Amino acid sequence: MKKLLLASILCAGMGITCMIAQDNTTDKKDVIETNCYLKWAQKFEERGAMDVEDGTYTDVILTFRNGSSASCFNGKADVKNNMVTAMYLKLEDGTFEQVKRKWKYEIKDVTIQNGISKTLITIDDELINVMFVKKIKPKKKGYEKAPDPNNFN
Repeated sequence: MKKLLLASILCAGMGITCMIAQDNTTDKKDVIETNCYLKWAQKFEERGAMDVEDGTYTDVILTFRNGSSASCFNGKADVKNNMVTAMYLKLEDGTFEQVKRKWKYEIKDVTIQNGISKTLITIDDELINVMFVKKIKPKKKGYEKAPDPNNFN
């Protein structure tokens, strides 16, 4: 009876040890953190974007980043000569408020490349981009798979 009790305790202890070891196998380095900016940037990278013509776009996304965190908001942007001349955040009531910040560097040319504006840096090291999401190229058509020979008449 003592041997059976000892064996049970040993098995239970080994099971708990195995469970703890399994929980520790997921290292924090293995988990890739992503945010709204990275998700959108990856979409632009995968598909590419059409050129952004002059005009006012009310369907852009403005991204604000500090370190590894990001916030993305709907907005509006004015474009002239392939450059962002003004950007606005969309408010809940549908109106827009111009983004005004103190910039770390003199703003000369906020060019647009592959549907994303050049990064603007504030004196607080906040990074800001305008993303023209409606300019993302459509998803490429996939190839149609052939039928399985076992299902062929």
